[in-house]
Amino acid sequence: MIEEHDYVVVGAGSSGCVAASKLAESGARVLLLEQGDRAEDNPETLRADGYKEAFVNDRLMIERFSLPQPGCGGRRIFLGSGRGAGGSGGINAMVYTRGSREDFDAWGEGWRWDDVRADFEAVEKVLDVRRRTPTAFTEACIEAAEQNGFRRKEDLNDGDLARVLGYEWMNFRGENRRNSYVAFVKDRPRENLVLRANASVRRVVFDRDRRAVAVEYDRDGIRVTARARAEIILAAGTLETPRLLQLSGVGDGEHLASVGVPVVAESRGVGQNLHDHPNVTLFFKGRTDIDCFYPQLYGFTRIREAPGEPDACLVFYPARSSLREGMMRMIPAMTLPEAWHRAGRAPRAIRSVIGGLFDQGPVERFIRKVWGIVVILGKPQSRGFVKIASPRPDEPAIIDPAYFATGDDFGVMLRGVKLARDVARSSALGAIGATELLPGPMGVGERGVAAFVRQNSMTTYHYAGTCKLGDDASSVVDRQLSVRGVSGLRIADASVMPVAPVAALNAPSMMIGHRAASFALAARS
Repeated sequence: MIEEHDYVVVGAGSSGCVAASKLAESGARVLLLEQGDRAEDNPETLRADGYKEAFVNDRLMIERFSLPQPGCGGRRIFLGSGRGAGGSGGINAMVYTRGSREDFDAWGEGWRWDDVRADFEAVEKVLDVRRRTPTAFTEACIEAAEQNGFRRKEDLNDGDLARVLGYEWMNFRGENRRNSYVAFVKDRPRENLVLRANASVRRVVFDRDRRAVAVEYDRDGIRVTARARAEIILAAGTLETPRLLQLSGVGDGEHLASVGVPVVAESRGVGQNLHDHPNVTLFFKGRTDIDCFYPQLYGFTRIREAPGEPDACLVFYPARSSLREGMMRMIPAMTLPEAWHRAGRAPRAIRSVIGGLFDQGPVERFIRKVWGIVVILGKPQSRGFVKIASPRPDEPAIIDPAYFATGDDFGVMLRGVKLARDVARSSALGAIGATELLPGPMGVGERGVAAFVRQNSMTTYHYAGTCKLGDDASSVVDRQLSVRGVSGLRIADASVMPVAPVAALNAPSMMIGHRAASFALAARS
C-alpha cells in the first residue's frame, strides 16, 4: 500500500505529538505513526494516578537491556521506555521541569535559554501545568533541605536552579493526566492529523538525491509506504531514532557495512554521545504514615568541587506512591536472565508474587511509613552508544549507557548519597522519622557505600544525545534539526540534545518538538 501526506512524524510521544499538532495547525496533512496502542486502549495512561499500573503493563513499555556495565558491578541495566500514544509521557510521574539556564546556554547559538523560552511558554499555554498541594511530609523535607544549605524555591522553571528545592511543576488536571497526547492531539482533533497506532516503522526511504521521501512501516500484517511531500520528522526517542537512522543507511559507514546495511549517508555521530541520569535510592522508615502520594519535590545542587551549574538532583519519594509496581517491574528485570525476561512467563509469575506480598496487611501498613531520597547524577560525563546488530528492524540494538565510565561521575554519586543521609538526619525530619533501611548496614564506610551504589544504580529513563545538534563533524543534525548529509529529514526528540539538562527531559522534549515543527514550516514557506 502507498499513501501520501505533507508530513510524516514517527513517534507519538512527548515531542512527536507537539510537532504533529503544530504542523497540522498550518493546514498541512500530517501522518503521526506510533508503534504502540492508542492511549484509549490503555486508559491508565490518561489518569493522573494511572502511572503505577502503566509501569507494569507490558503493552506500554519497550523493554531493552544494556551491555554489562563495569561501573555497576557488571550488571545489565534495564533501559525501558514508553510505548503507545503519549510515549514515556503516558507512563511517567508527570514531572515538568525545564532545566537550568546554563543547560541551554551550553547548547550554543539558537538554543540558549532566551532562545527557547518562548517555545516552552507556547507548550505550557496548552499543557496547563501546575503543582501539587503541600503536605506535612513535603514541608518537613523542604525544611530539612534548608538546614543543609538548600534554599526553598517557588518556581523551579525560571532557569535558576543553584542549590534549590521546591515543588515541581506537573502536567495534570484534577484526576487526569495532561501529557502532550492529551493536550495537543486528543483535545485538539483535526481532520488533517491522522494518528496511526500499532504501526511498526522499518526504515526511511531515500531517493537518488538522498532526499527522504517516505517511511516504510508494517501494520496489521500489511507493508505500507507513507510518502511525504514536504518532510519526515523522527521523534521516536533517543534509543529508537538512531536505530531507525542506521537501519535506513545513515550512520557510521564502516559499522553499517559490517552488519549488511547499504550506506546512504556517512554520519559517524549517529548513535554516539548516549548519556542518561543514573540514580540510586536511599530508603527510610518513618514513625507514621507518609501523607504524600506523588514524588512532588525536586532539589538541585552542585556536588563537583569545581564551580559550575547544578550537577545532581534529590527527589523525595513516598514509597506508597509506586514502590509496589516499581518492584514488580524491576525485580524480574534485575534478577532474571534476559532470555527468560523476554519470554514473558517468568516475569509475570514473579510480579504476581510481589503484588500479592505487598497486598498483605502488615506489609501494606509498613510501606505506608516508608519514604526515600532518590540521588540522581544530573550531569554525567560518561558517554555510550546505540548500534544496530543487524539489518532486521525487529532485532534489538546494542546499547551501552556507559554508567560511571569516565570522569568523576561515581564520586558525584557517592557524595550525593552522603548529602541525602545528612538531609534525612536533619532535625526537621525528626517528627516524621528517618530510620535508614537502605543502604543501612551495607552502607557502612566508603567501601560499603560504593558497593551499594554499584549494585543498586538504575536508569532514570532520561536518555539523551545520540543524534546531537551542533556544528562539528560529530553533530548529526544542524541547528534547525535537519539531518546532515541528506534532505527532507528532521529530528525532534531528546536524541538531539548535545548535553542533557540537569532535570527531567519531558519538558525539554516537548520544547524541541515545538521548535522542530516551526523550523519545518519555515523551510517549506
